[in-house]
Amino acid sequence: MTDLVFDAVSVRYGGRRGLTAVDRVGLTVPSGQVVGLVGESGSGKSTLARAAVGLAPVSSGRVLLGGVDVRRLPRRRPLQLVFQDPYSSLDPRMSVGESITEAIGPGVLPGRAARRAEVARLLELVNLDPDRAGQRPGQLSGGQRQRVALARALAGRPEVLIADEITSALDVSVQGAVLNLVRSVQRQLGLSMLFISHNLAVVRYVSDLVAVMYLGRIVEAGPAHQVLTEPQHPYTRDLLAAAPSAHKSLFDIGADEPGEIADAEPADPHHPPGGCRYHTRCPVGPLVLAGRELCLRADPAEGAAHRPHSAACHFSEDQSHPTAISRGASA
Repeated sequence: MTDLVFDAVSVRYGGRRGLTAVDRVGLTVPSGQVVGLVGESGSGKSTLARAAVGLAPVSSGRVLLGGVDVRRLPRRRPLQLVFQDPYSSLDPRMSVGESITEAIGPGVLPGRAARRAEVARLLELVNLDPDRAGQRPGQLSGGQRQRVALARALAGRPEVLIADEITSALDVSVQGAVLNLVRSVQRQLGLSMLFISHNLAVVRYVSDLVAVMYLGRIVEAGPAHQVLTEPQHPYTRDLLAAAPSAHKSLFDIGADEPGEIADAEPADPHHPPGGCRYHTRCPVGPLVLAGRELCLRADPAEGAAHRPHSAACHFSEDQSHPTAISRGASA
């Protein structure tokens, strides 16, 4: 098994004056582990995933798999992406068996019987009846389609799997079953996985490590239980505070902590603010607390490597109101 490494990866659209969707992201998905990538819509999570599999242009930096730039790998890369929408990720004209067989590729398994057996094995692996192989996507539910999409990704025998919001389009009643399946398959096959979601409870359930993304950058990363119980960046704390919970006290940010700014709209990604990108929304930043003008002029990403959780916050070690998410939370 090998590590997936994003080495100062940037993705830009429209030239220098266009949009920088991903800005100098450094992130490692260790071999055999699950990294949960969280952040609100528009933070660049899906763009980073698409860059890894060659669907988005890498403007600078490198995506490495086992130390090799993925752009130099053969067409059949040991890296697969499961898309968010199960209703658009499968060709409606192809049967389930045909879609999975296409992903196996020509010449990998000799003979139709061997390919049919492999399709049946993969369907059983994702807890679907092999008889579903003759059906088309339109005959399946959303949860069943997502299982087929997972089986199709596994047909390429990847070393690394990227799951991009794979439960967000599913009914709540189905999400838990799909998450259990993903975790079971990952452990059974020993896959490395980048699991992308905006749902912190989901990420906590499946992840060994957590990375938090805001406006194209990673602002905090570390072991899941540490990031979600001792967050160092105000944005992580705000995400936790906004997470739905039957026990709101688990996400209480403290009555004496300013929080009015946190509800502001995100900054324009075409024109990100100088200094700390989160300062326009930060409840403990210069718009709320005096003496924090440093956030207006200095980029906190420069010294992040020397702070707990590599937090891109000048005052990360001054946070005095820990926020927690239940270790037993699930979708």
